[in-house]
Amino acid sequence: MPTCNVCYRKCMISEGKNGFCGVRGCRNGKIVPLNYGRITSIALDPIEKKPLNRFMPGAMILSVGSYGCNLRCPFCQNYEISWSDGAYEFEKEAEYVSPERLAELADRYKTSGNIGVAFTYNEPLIGYEFVRDTARLVHDRGMKNVLVSNGMASLDVLEEIIPYIDAMNIDLKGFSDSFYSDVLLGNRRMVMDFIAEAVKHCHVEITTLIIPGENDSDEEITEISKWIASLKDKSGNAIGKKVPLHISRFFPRFKMTDRPPTDVDRIYHLADIARKNLDFVYTGNC
Repeated sequence: MPTCNVCYRKCMISEGKNGFCGVRGCRNGKIVPLNYGRITSIALDPIEKKPLNRFMPGAMILSVGSYGCNLRCPFCQNYEISWSDGAYEFEKEAEYVSPERLAELADRYKTSGNIGVAFTYNEPLIGYEFVRDTARLVHDRGMKNVLVSNGMASLDVLEEIIPYIDAMNIDLKGFSDSFYSDVLLGNRRMVMDFIAEAVKHCHVEITTLIIPGENDSDEEITEISKWIASLKDKSGNAIGKKVPLHISRFFPRFKMTDRPPTDVDRIYHLADIARKNLDFVYTGNC
């Protein structure tokens, strides 16, 4: 039975079935991305919305999303396209946009200030083949590529896409294995390994959503910021202090409506703690 190697689950998928993410399936004995080129969302956004505060600030970027995800965050902001049971209805309903067409569209929007393409909204890496193929063409046109990801992918996937990616915002959703495994159904170590390798190749910013009662302690933000500060470049030089961290405010949503929004003062307090270890800390949703 073929095995998918995108993330830690290594789903073994039988013919005609799909893996946990819903979009990698076994067809004719091979694992294929069923969401290849299937676009559910597209918008010309300020790059700060990704969020990227220290990569080409003031620019606009064509943001595109497909469907599916390999996490199950109960507070997901884009659950309509990220969560689903069984086969995704989007497989037939989402518009197909080829890599060539998307690169051409990005080029056309240069006159509106567009610098390239951001792969975002759902989890782009479960369909990394489309990211790779499109990003290569975008680069050929002299434009930039941005990835907004949960970072839960193998280093083999990163190796496939990194030659064409200029900047990433990666979620580090917490710093405990129990939070990742029990709440998100994910794997913290895989995310940390992905981040540690990504910073060696492109501009990286990190986002942590602060959820009351889950990851909002002083100790956890201290540990997160210390770990980010320890990140190194290809030569082993410490560069982590310059990696921006976005500390964002939670709002009740989707399956997590049992708690209030994060207190604004708490966000500012945690940001001050992170600044003891990092040079660039930003607050979001405040």
